[in-house]
Amino acid sequence: MKSRDLRESVQFETQGLRLKGDLSERYHVDAVLRACDVLECFQSDSEALCLSEIAQRIGLTRSTTYRLLVTLESRGLVCRPKPLHYCRTFRLPRKRKYRIGYAAQSTEFAFSREVTESIVRVAGTEAVDLVVLDNRYSPRIALRNVDAFIREQLDLVMEFQTDGQVAPTVASRLSQRGIPLIAIEIPHPGATYYGAHNYEAGVIGGRCLGRWAKSQWQGRVDEVLLMDLAAAGPVPRARLTGIIDGVRAVVGMIPDSCISVLNGNGQFARSLELARKQLRKSKSRRTLISGINDPSVIGALRGFQELGMDSCCAAVGQNASLEARAELRRPGSRLIGSVAFFPEKYGEGLIPLALDILEKKPVPPAVYVKHKLITMQNVDNYYPNDPAVDLTFLN
Repeated sequence: MKSRDLRESVQFETQGLRLKGDLSERYHVDAVLRACDVLECFQSDSEALCLSEIAQRIGLTRSTTYRLLVTLESRGLVCRPKPLHYCRTFRLPRKRKYRIGYAAQSTEFAFSREVTESIVRVAGTEAVDLVVLDNRYSPRIALRNVDAFIREQLDLVMEFQTDGQVAPTVASRLSQRGIPLIAIEIPHPGATYYGAHNYEAGVIGGRCLGRWAKSQWQGRVDEVLLMDLAAAGPVPRARLTGIIDGVRAVVGMIPDSCISVLNGNGQFARSLELARKQLRKSKSRRTLISGINDPSVIGALRGFQELGMDSCCAAVGQNASLEARAELRRPGSRLIGSVAFFPEKYGEGLIPLALDILEKKPVPPAVYVKHKLITMQNVDNYYPNDPAVDLTFLN
């Protein structure tokens, strides 16, 4: 073969290495491929596996797998966090950049804003293309946003919308297009759930109220006033069930006739209006207040404050949002606590969960946040950098 023909042949084959997998594969090194299989078998950077588990996942013998692990460990690519277990020491690069849609609940509530900010922040560190839309606390707009996500042909959608009635429609539209769905706070059919453990959060708040009633009122309670969000459906309402069970676990049986449930729609103004009406006909002098979220609980609490009946009540919120933390710092407030959901950390859980789903890794059907009770005594420990908040906008 002439030298020119040889050069052209080599050039053609070199180009083919970039174009055709079957040509490039002849240059693969089997040992390197096997080492890559070991590194890729870990489902997360923190997962620790024993030798048998690794060998089973990559389909090699224990002896071959052991030699690979010893070699990778000598170069610092795997380590042993505990005896006879291995984990990866670095994060593998993503094989592709995903486009993820996020529909925020609303800009009206501090809780929703903090969730959004955390998701945007973490998505930036993961080099995810994030498309953000605002549901504006409206089921109609939520459905419109879902259609926009579908037109964008996104890889996955994270949905934070509150109306349980449209949840099946949202889930169905995305499922028909093969788009995975993560439902934030409000369950959607077939979606991976991320958010509160509603009953547990309720119990934490209820026990706090019960302990306060026991120490201040010798356990005597005339009424438990609960602010509901009926549109959210039965699962979030488990939060209210937990509140009642938590109170009863401390002070004993409270008759159902002493429990009042008002549908404040999760909003301050509506809850304040309903609390005013309730107080006009109520003769209770020892009332415990709680509910589905902080704005509704603070709204009900304001009704007591307007009539100078602060001493007749005590309240515990849900979410430990910025509004509640500001209220906890207000001298003389009867908000004695709020159960924290830590919305500022939601992105740290949601974005990795979304990437695991997209990379076909096994994920649980529900991922629950860990709750803590925030009180006036510990609020500065958990949130030392809170800005000063003017709550007059709630009045």
